[in-house]
Amino acid sequence: MNYGSLAAFLEQGKAALAKGPVALILIEDLVEVESTLRHHLKAGFRTVVAFAPATLELPTDLAGKVYRVPYDMRAPDALINAINPVIAACPKTTWLYYCYNAEYLFYPFCETRSVGELLAFHTEERRDAMLTYAIDLYAPDLGRTPNAVNLSEAMLDRSGYYALARTDPANSNTPRERQLDFYGGLRWRFEEHVPWTRRKIDRVALFRAEKGLQLRADHTFNIEEYNTYACPWHHNLTAVIASFRVAKALKFNPGSTFSIDSFKWHNSVPFAWQSQQLMDLGLMEPGQWF
Repeated sequence: MNYGSLAAFLEQGKAALAKGPVALILIEDLVEVESTLRHHLKAGFRTVVAFAPATLELPTDLAGKVYRVPYDMRAPDALINAINPVIAACPKTTWLYYCYNAEYLFYPFCETRSVGELLAFHTEERRDAMLTYAIDLYAPDLGRTPNAVNLSEAMLDRSGYYALARTDPANSNTPRERQLDFYGGLRWRFEEHVPWTRRKIDRVALFRAEKGLQLRADHTFNIEEYNTYACPWHHNLTAVIASFRVAKALKFNPGSTFSIDSFKWHNSVPFAWQSQQLMDLGLMEPGQWF
């Protein structure tokens, strides 16, 4: 299912956006594109849209399940120029999700429950967005895996994560209610190679379309309630995006690749590709969902 442009998809593919959940996969390069698409199809997304370069080739079985939109992720403001038109084209309350290639959504009990079940419960809790954390994955041996992407031997940091109060830009002494800035992983350990505006690991990657809603370049929304980690009454579900994106970028970037011989440190542990490990490490919250 190929479209000539984003505008053509929004005009001709309205049925694909009529009912979610819809996964929007932003493809920056050709690394692990197929595994990313298959992971999210298996999670139960009704529609998977690939914003893909023209050079991408997909197996026939996968190409028939994915809506493909030609898109250049290297263009200025590529993220918001892809996501915001889709939000505007969706019926109100359609659940949307976005991630990049070589990123994989995990949520509590995802091995036995679909993303549709997850979002149905979250909707019943009167929540229109879910906080996710981009948790860095990386290969243990950069000599054998120069691009830092190795699914079979992936590692992650078991500690080193922290949060700071998010203040109102108009008043730095006033913290925003139920909002925090989260840090950790490779962005924290190799912060000298990461611009300060890109060091946060929080991302509101699951959300419902709403009239006037817009994603901002820092992965927050213009409706502040969407940026909260929980409702006022109790803890809510959170999720993880297990991501090779930062490791890949640090090894692709000429300014950092020669400074990094290994991403491993004393707090590195193998990634089990299971939601229980992420909950045990305190990296996501099951809330009231048992």
